[in-house]
Amino acid sequence: MAKELKNLTKRADNYSQWYNDLVVKADLAELSPVRGCMIIKPYGYAIWEKMQQQLDKMFKQTGVQNAYFPLLIPKSFFSREAEHVAGFAKECAVVTHYRLRSTEDGTEVEVDPNAKLDEEL
Repeated sequence: MAKELKNLTKRADNYSQWYNDLVVKADLAELSPVRGCMIIKPYGYAIWEKMQQQLDKMFKQTGVQNAYFPLLIPKSFFSREAEHVAGFAKECAVVTHYRLRSTEDGTEVEVDPNAKLDEEL
């Protein structure tokens, strides 16, 4: 392991690259086929869970309550927000294909029970 760590990017040269190298070489995570995403492996996830537990405890001591927000929101919400924060919209992934259909009244979406993957797994 010490030999592998010698091949790391030097922390002083490029902190971000050093951190990514360290995480991958320590087998905490690996790069995903999706740019900017990583697959968190079991040891990395265990560390993440411990961090969450400690932070949650600290937050609750100050009266903070947890909340969960949806991963997907209408694009129009981001368009409105982009006016307030320069470059905000550039950081978003846009879902262009989905297997949902509009309800008869056209106001909501529902899962299409007949939808199939374009490429079967």
